[in-house]
Amino acid sequence: MLTEPTLTSRPEDGRHIPLLVWRADGPLRAVSSGPLGGGIGMRHWVLNATVPMSYDREDPAAHLSALAADLALDGPGVGLLTGVDVTEVVARTDTGVRAWATVGLGTPVPAAAPAVTALTQHVGTVNIVVYVPARLADSALVNAVATATEAKTQAISELGLAGTGTPTDAVTVLCPVDGPEAAYGGPRSTWGAPLARAVHAAVRAGGERTVVPWSDRLTG
Repeated sequence: MLTEPTLTSRPEDGRHIPLLVWRADGPLRAVSSGPLGGGIGMRHWVLNATVPMSYDREDPAAHLSALAADLALDGPGVGLLTGVDVTEVVARTDTGVRAWATVGLGTPVPAAAPAVTALTQHVGTVNIVVYVPARLADSALVNAVATATEAKTQAISELGLAGTGTPTDAVTVLCPVDGPEAAYGGPRSTWGAPLARAVHAAVRAGGERTVVPWSDRLTG
């Protein structure tokens, strides 16, 4: 089982920067696109850390590993980064599936759009964490990531934004290691359908807010 996230903070350059931590009461199967703990494997925790918009470290995995060590997080886990203030996490539940999203839509882009020529300082990362209360096959885990992404894109479209996501979005899906194995994770499957609804609701609610980068709040 994955716990509700705990909000904490870390000292950095004289500031207290927020981060969210999900802990599991045992190993969970997971698939993630995060910079730390990406791929498919057993994971024990998830960390979603706010960073300033000036963040330019070239070793995000090492940075996240150090943050996890400071929090005494044992075993392998997933680490995510965002310019969004993670205190604004949005949670939604549907038929036992739980989804959490930190939503920054300042840089929406169509996935197949030409590369941009300049970076912006608008906060633009959507990090999604999902817990499914049933064991998913590897193929179903991968499909669940696609389903979550489709649901996110549906929410962005309904918000009237001309994009399918942002260049730095990440998705993590976790599930138990035991029990009957579900073979499918698509949007009309037993677990993919509530996953899609929960993710859509979380991203839609988060996107309806005016999101100011955490680091901008310190100066404005």
